[in-house]
Amino acid sequence: MRIRGITKHYYLMLLPGLIWLFFFNLLPMHGILMAFKEFNPGMGIWKSPWVGLENFRYMFELDDSIQVFKNTIFIAVLKMIGNLIVPLLFALMLNEVKNRYFSRTVQTIVYLPHFLSWVIVAGIMIDIFSYTGPINQVLSVFGMDPVLFFANAKIFPSLIVGSDIWKEFGFAAIIFFAALTSINPEMYEAAAIDGASQFKRLMRITLPSILPVAILLGTLSLGNILNAGFDQIFNLYNPAVYSTGDVIDTWVYRAGLIDMQYGLATAVGLLKSVVGLVLISTSYGLAYRFANYRIF
Repeated sequence: MRIRGITKHYYLMLLPGLIWLFFFNLLPMHGILMAFKEFNPGMGIWKSPWVGLENFRYMFELDDSIQVFKNTIFIAVLKMIGNLIVPLLFALMLNEVKNRYFSRTVQTIVYLPHFLSWVIVAGIMIDIFSYTGPINQVLSVFGMDPVLFFANAKIFPSLIVGSDIWKEFGFAAIIFFAALTSINPEMYEAAAIDGASQFKRLMRITLPSILPVAILLGTLSLGNILNAGFDQIFNLYNPAVYSTGDVIDTWVYRAGLIDMQYGLATAVGLLKSVVGLVLISTSYGLAYRFANYRIF
């Protein structure tokens, strides 16, 4: 009876999440029909005329949509690489600091930006990189002309990737810190007795010990290759940088909610979801094969 009672309590705890999942994730699924229809808000989804794959064909004929997919993959891949390498290097460097009070203070400071919304971070970045901001003031000291950073299509992807890494690397480093603390200290002591330098201990003990964690995070991040960050880019981009900064989510937002091309926007979103599902399934398969990680 005790086990049954505990099981009922677990199901009751799970119930709010299941209700939320049903109303916000499962119930709206019928909206994907708009991808196969010429949607008319006055007629509704079910009565709008059926056009089959016409929206998908039209999507691939647009030069903008092809460029948007390229921008999304380019920005997302750079974020994946940066958000894997920078936290790893930061964790390794901070792990070598012997002053625990200093290392914990630094870790706390770099961890805080994760809790800031992109609205706040975007406002800070716009002020810093504005025409009269501190960056351009420093450039003027060296005799350089001011730069319109957020109006330069070539620079904009670098700002997006760099700001995302700055905001998230402290939070991502926590996983590597946890992996580093699980390393047996006796291995370092034995290596020191054998005369191994600090660099050799890093290369022969530390890196091999946390390599499975890095492989796991890298493979799992493949599922987000089409997610370049709507909140971030939406708060920072403008028409001047659409050629390099416009991604799938921002393009769907403008096409669907602003230009009212509901069928086209739904088709693009549906294609992204299908590709994302394939990538997530592939990433979990790779994670199980190379890092012995599985959910079920």
